[in-house]
Amino acid sequence: MHELLDALFRALAFGTPLLLASLGAIVNERAGVVNLGVEGMMALGALSGFAVAYGGGMGGNLWLAILAAMAAGAAAALLHAFVTITMRANQFVSGLALTLLGLGVAGLLGKKFEGFPLFNQPPQWPFTAGAIVLALVLAFVLQSTRLGLTLRSIGENPAAADVLGLNVTLFRYLAVAFGGALAGLAGAYLSLVYRPSWTDGMTAGLGWIAVALVIFVGWSPVRAIFGAIFFGLLYYLQFRLQGQSPIPTEFFSAMPYLLVIVVLAIAGLRGQQGSAPESLGLPYTRGER
Repeated sequence: MHELLDALFRALAFGTPLLLASLGAIVNERAGVVNLGVEGMMALGALSGFAVAYGGGMGGNLWLAILAAMAAGAAAALLHAFVTITMRANQFVSGLALTLLGLGVAGLLGKKFEGFPLFNQPPQWPFTAGAIVLALVLAFVLQSTRLGLTLRSIGENPAAADVLGLNVTLFRYLAVAFGGALAGLAGAYLSLVYRPSWTDGMTAGLGWIAVALVIFVGWSPVRAIFGAIFFGLLYYLQFRLQGQSPIPTEFFSAMPYLLVIVVLAIAGLRGQQGSAPESLGLPYTRGER
C-alpha cells in the first residue's frame, strides 16, 4: 500500500507540468491555433521563474517568480500569435521556430544561474491541486459558459463567428497568450518545485509530450488530468525500474516518448482526430469564406 501511494505521489509530481502545459494548449487549440512552441515556452518560464526566485542568492519573491514565468511564456506565445494570426504564417513552422528560439535563449541567458540551488523552495501540493482545479474549471467554462461557446465557435468556424460579431483575432490572441502563460507556469514548476535549480535542457521533451497529450485526451481538460497522471507514472517507472532489470537503461529513458508514438497511432486509428476543432491550424482573414 505504501509503494502504491508513493507511486501515485510521484506520478502527480511528474504529471503536474504536463497537465498545466496541456491545459494551455487545449485552450489555444480550441480557439483554432496550434502552438508547437510549448517546449520553448516552458524553458523560458523555468528560467524566468528561477531567476526571480533566486534573487541574487538572497531569496526572491516566489509569487513574483511565478508571475515572471507566466509573463515570459505569454510574451513568447504572443510572438507566435502575431506571426500566425496577424501575419498568417504557417502555425506549425512558427511553433517549431518558437521552440528552438525559447530553448536557445533560455540556454544562453541561464548559464550564469547553473549550479545554484534554490533555498526557498515552495511546496508541490498548491501547484498540483491548482492544476487539477483549473482543469475542472476549464471543462466547465468550455462546455457551459458563453465564453467557452465563443472559443469553440471560433475554433470550429471563425467565419460564422465573425458574422455574429465576435472578434476572432482578439479571442485567438487571448487564447494563445493564456496557453503560453500556463506553459510558463509549467516551466516554473520544474525550476522552483520539482528540481529547485536551473539546468539547461531541464524541460527534457515534456513540452512535446504535453502537445501529444492534448490529442490523446481529445481536447478534454478532465481527461487531461488522467492522461497527465498516466504519463507521470511512466516517468516514475522510468527511474524506478532502472538498475532492477536486465533491460538496458536507455529503453526506460525512451519509454515515455515511445508510448507517445503508440498512443497517437492508436488515437489516429480510432479516429480521435475527429475531436479536433474544424479550423485548427488554419489562418483566417476577415471577409473570407
